Amino acid sequence: MRISDLARQTGATPRALRYYEEQGLLKPARRASGYRDYDGQAVHAVRHIQLLLSAGLGTTAIAEILPCVPDNTTVLAPTCPELLDALAEERTRITTSIEKLGAARDILDRLIQGPPDPR
Repeated sequence: MRISDLARQTGATPRALRYYEEQGLLKPARRASGYRDYDGQAVHAVRHIQLLLSAGLGTTAIAEILPCVPDNTTVLAPTCPELLDALAEERTRITTSIEKLGAARDILDRLIQGPPDPR
């Protein structure tokens, strides 16, 4: 399938798909005309990439994780246990960020509410 078809099926922009290719996350074949030709697995790969990006992972980490996602239902293949520690560290980082954001939200809530009514 062409890049426009893959973009339509995944909601990714053609520019994002080209970026994923530059980062080694997608490896389309090339037609004789030079157009990219994506196979049916590319849809699953792009969805996994989008999910992992939304989880806060960078493309370098995603490049290590993608080979450990052999299909649409398996999260990590049994052959990739070495990634679990790095993913646990990333989860801790995200949890810390969430806690900091929650504290900032609480401060903003108090500022918005203003001082308590003295009555």
